[in-house]
Amino acid sequence: MSELDADAKPNILITGTPGAGKSYLCERLAEQLNFDWLDCSKIAKEHDYIEEHDEEYDCPILDEDKLMDHLEPLMQKGGNIVEYHGCDFFPERWFQAVFVVTCPNKTLYDRLKERNYNEKKLSSNIECEIFGSILEEARESYKADIVHELCGETAADAAKSLKTVKQWYPNIYNKLHA
Repeated sequence: MSELDADAKPNILITGTPGAGKSYLCERLAEQLNFDWLDCSKIAKEHDYIEEHDEEYDCPILDEDKLMDHLEPLMQKGGNIVEYHGCDFFPERWFQAVFVVTCPNKTLYDRLKERNYNEKKLSSNIECEIFGSILEEARESYKADIVHELCGETAADAAKSLKTVKQWYPNIYNKLHA
């Protein structure tokens, strides 16, 4: 288990390719479980935890150390849903569950195209999903029993994912405070 305060709620990581449905899920989970939603991309922009801008992919390069320093005290308190499209740099001790949201390529392509991703960025993200890169990264970075795959294609999938996480929550909360 992670280093949480004695009466803390667990911390959850929601990760997956951009456009897979992470934010949709995080917003609802934060509201329904009364957790704090920590969107790492927003935090990085708000606090200038950006090292540089990648022109080829038209995206910011995260300063992981600054983000980690910012998150550390929040994670000790528990009750956080952390959202980011990568996961291997987050300490394992922070999370009691890691949920990887996946999405079929056609749906993902349409969502990223709608976001006006350039061709290089769009292709890279689709390839990432095809090869299951983020799910593999999560499985390599965390204990197998805390990594769960969720589907983010449809509203019905999102509802099922929400139900899955909400069913997981009381079990881990009770385990933490046994």
